[in-house]
Amino acid sequence: MMETLTIVLKVSLVIFMAGNLLDMGLRLNPQNALRGLRNWRFVAHVLLWGFVIGPAVAWGITRVVPLAPPYAMGLLLLGMAPCAPFLPMFVLKAHGDLGYTGAFMLLTAVATVLFMPLAVPLLISGLTVTAWSIAKPLLIVVLLPLAVGMVILRTSPAVAARIQPFVKKVTQLATLGVLVLCLVVYGKGLLGMAGSLAVISQVVFFAIVTTFTWWLGFGLRPDQKIVLSAGMATRNLGAALAPLLSVADMDQRAVVMVVMGLPVMAIFAMLSARWFGLPATSEEAPRG
Repeated sequence: MMETLTIVLKVSLVIFMAGNLLDMGLRLNPQNALRGLRNWRFVAHVLLWGFVIGPAVAWGITRVVPLAPPYAMGLLLLGMAPCAPFLPMFVLKAHGDLGYTGAFMLLTAVATVLFMPLAVPLLISGLTVTAWSIAKPLLIVVLLPLAVGMVILRTSPAVAARIQPFVKKVTQLATLGVLVLCLVVYGKGLLGMAGSLAVISQVVFFAIVTTFTWWLGFGLRPDQKIVLSAGMATRNLGAALAPLLSVADMDQRAVVMVVMGLPVMAIFAMLSARWFGLPATSEEAPRG
């Protein structure tokens, strides 16, 4: 029974990831995304925090906090995979720039696919996977759905508008399924994290990447810094789980550590929207 639920969870996770990114692609105006990608300061902040400082913060925490190796592995993977596919929901709540949100998601999707296959074998000892075994699922559930959505929107906006509500509904159901199945499949493991300092290490990590990206977002407008802060506060769970799910005898505590990132990052993304969000009438409201 539990093996069947685990398979259903993996399928739901793929639908959750691919569906959210397809939904984003169906609504992502390439011109708005390019506007963000032309801002070299924004691109530099995203790459620096997403793929240098973020992983370094996670690595530093594993050296200071006495975590069991599987929990440390899970935290490092979370540190390498910025941007959850549901980021636009938090940016909308905070009245950030949706055009820059699209640029952020596109940039982190491409960078994650390039970065993780190289970084995982270097930073995580004991995880013996090939670069291709990491890159393949990332290409399928991250880049491909986003690209397909953008192509459909560019080719036929009418078709994109017609199928987008259906994609969104299916994705919402998959999201609910992932949440429920995570509790059922990994509930015992999540309870077992109590007293291990694993949750505290995640709280420290998310607190740093949520607040410092805002405070140190030099050269960016407030509505752009919101995108940076909320984007770094969320993590791409599918990308973080991909290396773990490709190993048959993986210690489930590493998977549980990544799964635990879902409620923790949701809390910090909401806090980011609350702390740094702009008034709905502000001139800094989203323009994209």
